[in-house]
This record gives sequence, structure tokens and C-alpha cells, in this order.
Amino acid sequence: MSEHTLSEQKWYALTVPYQHERQTEKALQSKGLETLLPVYRSRRQWSDRVKDVEMPLFAGYVLCHFDLDDRIHVMDTPGVARIVGFGGMPAALEDSEIAVIQHMLLSKLPLAPWPYLKAGDRVRVEHGPMRGQEGTLVRTKDSVHLVINIDVLQRSVAVQVDREAIVPIGCGESS
Repeated sequence: MSEHTLSEQKWYALTVPYQHERQTEKALQSKGLETLLPVYRSRRQWSDRVKDVEMPLFAGYVLCHFDLDDRIHVMDTPGVARIVGFGGMPAALEDSEIAVIQHMLLSKLPLAPWPYLKAGDRVRVEHGPMRGQEGTLVRTKDSVHLVINIDVLQRSVAVQVDREAIVPIGCGESS
């Protein structure tokens, strides 16, 4: 690997075959690369049983932190199909998006994939484990979720939050 500073390293989304996310993550880690494979718990039903399983939050993707000069080292890893990008150029994820994913994981609150949203109410969490995080408010019949968009992947993640913990952003907040 090249001897670049960490400041030149960025997070990139790598496409991998469906249901090969964990194997690809382990292969990348064995090369000394930092990875992020966020998971959520899902209840699955088979004909003879029901089981809670961990599923990748972003099916078909592994997030990896590296310098683009080292992309050949990344691309020759078994399971890596390509680096997500636009116009033939790899597109880095925003550090703020990675930070909020890590914050969600540390919060231990229930997570779930969510349809990618373009519009909606912007909110900030004022109390609890997600305090200070901003996203889109989505209401389901019995709960409220904070949805965070991951633009490069055109995917979103929803985390359940307490209704009383959120405040609108930019709607004439009064003191």
C-alpha cells in the first residue's frame, strides 16, 4: 500500500455480490483495510421456524476506507465488483454520513433499511442516544423514525426515535 497520510483516505462504497458482504469484508480486513458493514436485526420465517438474523443494512455493499491510489489493492480483493462512482470516477461518501452511521450503530437503537427519500421534514434529535443528529422525519402507524440518506448509495437508514426528542429544523424555532 502507498504511504499516504490518513487525510487522503476516504470512505467508498464497494459493490459486492448479494449475500457475500461479510466474506468480502473479511477479505478486505485481511489486507489491513478499514471497513464498515452496518447490520440490523430482522425476523425471518422459514416453513419450520422463525429466527432473528443479522442482515446488512446496505445489501450488496461494503464500505471501505482507503486512498484512491490504493484502489487496485482494493479491487483485486475477492468479492469486490466495483467502487461506486459517477461518470467513471469513484465517489467518496461524506465523512458526516459515515459519522452518523457509526453514531446510529453505537446508539443500540433498532435500525432498519428505509426507502431513499428526496423530500420530507428535516428534524434534529434533541434528547437521547441520537442527540444532535439530523435527518428526515418519517412517521409509521405506531412510531417515529429519523431517516438518514447515504447519497452515494442512494439508500437510507431509519432509526426509531422518541417523538418528544425531536425538533424541526429551520421552521422558525422559538426560544
